[in-house]
Amino acid sequence: MASSPCGNSNFDSGLEIKTRSVEQTLIPLVSQITTLINHKDKPKKSERTLAAIHRVGQAVSVAVGRFVAVGEAIAAENQELKDEMGQACFEARRAGDAIAQLTDVGSALPSQLDGRVTVFSDRTAMVKAARLLLSSVTKVLVLADRIVIKQIITSRNKVLVTLDHLERVSTFQEFVQIFSQFGNEMVEFAHLTGDRQNDLKDEKKKARMAAARAVLEKCTMMLLTASKTCLRHPDCESARINKDAVFHRMRCALEQVIEIVTEARSCGENRILPASIYNGIKEFKSGVECLRENLYSLSPQSMSSQLEALVERTEDFTDSAYTSHEQRQAILGLCQLARQDTQQLVHAWVEAQSVHAKEATKDMEVAILKTSQSVSDLRRELHKVAVGRASDLLKVHGEQLPLRALKAAGAEGNLEEVAEYSRTLTEQKEQLVETCRLLCHVSGTEPLEITCIHAEETFHVIGPQIISAAQTLALHPSSKIAKENLEVFCEAWESQLCDMALLLREINDVFEGRRGDKRPYLSLPRPGKHLANMKTAKAVKLDAEEQTSMAKLGLELRLLSSDVDTEVEKWEDQEHEIVRQSQSLASMAYNMYLFTRGEGLLKTTLDLFHQAEVLSEEGLQLCSSLRTFSSQLVDEEKTVVMTEMEKLLALCQQLQMGAKTPVQGKAATFQKVDSFIQATRSILSVVLSLLPCCNKLNRKYKSERNSLSSPQDWRERQDTSTPVKEEGALNTKNSNGFGVKSLEQHMAGLNLLESK
Repeated sequence: MASSPCGNSNFDSGLEIKTRSVEQTLIPLVSQITTLINHKDKPKKSERTLAAIHRVGQAVSVAVGRFVAVGEAIAAENQELKDEMGQACFEARRAGDAIAQLTDVGSALPSQLDGRVTVFSDRTAMVKAARLLLSSVTKVLVLADRIVIKQIITSRNKVLVTLDHLERVSTFQEFVQIFSQFGNEMVEFAHLTGDRQNDLKDEKKKARMAAARAVLEKCTMMLLTASKTCLRHPDCESARINKDAVFHRMRCALEQVIEIVTEARSCGENRILPASIYNGIKEFKSGVECLRENLYSLSPQSMSSQLEALVERTEDFTDSAYTSHEQRQAILGLCQLARQDTQQLVHAWVEAQSVHAKEATKDMEVAILKTSQSVSDLRRELHKVAVGRASDLLKVHGEQLPLRALKAAGAEGNLEEVAEYSRTLTEQKEQLVETCRLLCHVSGTEPLEITCIHAEETFHVIGPQIISAAQTLALHPSSKIAKENLEVFCEAWESQLCDMALLLREINDVFEGRRGDKRPYLSLPRPGKHLANMKTAKAVKLDAEEQTSMAKLGLELRLLSSDVDTEVEKWEDQEHEIVRQSQSLASMAYNMYLFTRGEGLLKTTLDLFHQAEVLSEEGLQLCSSLRTFSSQLVDEEKTVVMTEMEKLLALCQQLQMGAKTPVQGKAATFQKVDSFIQATRSILSVVLSLLPCCNKLNRKYKSERNSLSSPQDWRERQDTSTPVKEEGALNTKNSNGFGVKSLEQHMAGLNLLESK
């Protein structure tokens, strides 16, 4: 919530919900009070209606009472929150009592309600009470969430104190005793931060937290062996350097965790990620394609400047000593082509503006397509260079030759060979650091960018640590602890290489469009499973003219798939068959849209035909689910759903038949592609009309089946150790009918009701 929805000035300070557990705790409360506010206002109220409203209102009041008891108990244990928590609890109890009074209609006859202030006679009072309740309960939850943050800070402080003691110990006996305490404190800190990481809503913060926790995990073992080596060889400078680097890195990671949980503005959160080429291309293409709808959305000069800024970032690739001449020439050539296509677009654009055109001209359409294609080709080339280099490095480094040589030279006490292989490792480290930087440019998502930066920093730090550990072993070749210490740092290097391989796979998944969906619906059919009679069909790609013809149709498909995704997200039950199958259809339709642009998983017309048959099968499965769903509906509602379902059935059967019909020749193939895209558009249109209707009916019948949720302690979801474990709040299980994607939307809805 960007700001508190409550009209009371005490709650205007702004409440932003940053964790899933707090948001999920509010879902049933939003559901229940929405049921009260949105009841049908009929002149005659049946006894059943009155009893149901009375039951909901009283249950809300009781649940709020128990919830407030927990809040008050928390306030008693945490004096710094006592005043704020007390005020929030007071407002919540007051709002709960008001709702109970307004819904006290269960025992009254309809005729006895005349003249009384109830939910029927004073809708505004009900809305105000609901807003106050949501605001105050959210305030209680956010205040209680501060306790979790306080626990993490307290745990971090304990770790820091013990870390200081560890750094200053002078005997093995003292070290063993303090390290045992340090280990226990790190386990506690790991549990608290792990729970927090999983609970965070912001994916960037989750990625930063994961990176910091990975550093702490790996550094704990390094700290053990580096400290033991320094104690065994107190006069060894390389051992001291090795140990100091570990302690410094641990403190930085601990500080980063606290910056994330407290949202400190020192350096971590405010540090802007380096501008990636992927994001630059994405923004540039978005601006270019917006010209189809609005010729005056930006200026020609700004578009040219945006492209030049994009080209400038490619210097990280072209200026690299590790980029081959062929790769450098390919990148420079594609940059020049993008400039030329953009200039042609600007020329066509200025001409269209000079004649006061309201939409893109034919010349502009062709120029838009060419410009988008050229920057896409540039992105593809950069991706190929970055991923290819990373793959080659991982193959070379998989043999671990420099590490083996360093271990052998150190064990022999050969300082000259250690120095020689240290130079080799340093060169490999610089290659890996630069490659991580290039991968960051093409990673595709901010969390992956953060992971690339973490990998870059890890190689940058561990490389010199391995060298200092090897130098220590070379100076003391008979030292078992020095040998163990070098082994630990080498294992950390190898572990980071494994992490880099996983990172590379994820970046490839994003590039190929296999990431971002909630479920892997986009899997292409396995060879031989679909279209057996088309195995000999020729796979062809659309040329530029055909892509131009398809551009507008493809754009409609993209908008429809986006609209379907939006409707799907409004469903509370995300595991419902209708939801899953609709998501699948939208995902496959989006893949078809990418095909019209020459992008994505579908490379040829044969791929598209395969996808169309899979889509038709999924559509038929959705028809089956709709038929099952309609069996619980009454006549009028059932007719509406079944009518739309019959339309969907006919379209899917038509698409399936078309997929099985072979075609010959370029013109016939293009016509088939066009008909498939149009059929998919029609299918999504029907799905889009069905989703809100089915969602409304699903909420209605689920609400009638289920009674109100029983109270449950919100902290069970947090898994934290705060007092009064027997008391409860509002249970998120079996909550009836109002899935919350964003609480701000519901607050806006309440404001709208009040204004009416």
